[in-house]
Formats: sequence, structure tokens, C-alpha cells
Amino acid sequence: MPDQISQWVEQDDYSLGTDGFGLSDTREDVRRYFRVDAESIVVTALDRLAGAGQLPPATVAQARARYGLDR
Repeated sequence: MPDQISQWVEQDDYSLGTDGFGLSDTREDVRRYFRVDAESIVVTALDRLAGAGQLPPATVAQARARYGLDR
């Protein structure tokens, strides 16, 4: 649903979430797999801020390494 209304939102919009369809792992592992756990959300927020020029990209790289989210 957020993706359906994002075209009418003035601010930059980014959807986070999953339905977990077809996965029977632990909730923590599923959240990490889909990158919607707390650490992944922090890295995504930092990435969006860096994309907007509000912080250096190196900060995103440091957070990814710290939380084991190197892509």
C-alpha cells in the first residue's frame, strides 16, 4: 500500500516490509533476510540520508560493516 500512495507524497518515500511468504525460519532470520530488522532499517535510513547529501557515504559503509550488512 505505501508504494501505491508514494507518488502523492512530497517527501522522499521508501517502503520497508515483507510478508514472509514461504519462509519458515525464525522471525529474526526472516527479518534479516528481507533486510527489515532494526540494523537493516538503520542502514537504509543512513543510505537515504547520504543519497540526499545530508551525511557522507562513508558513514553508510561503516554502518554496513558494523552490522554485517555488506552488500
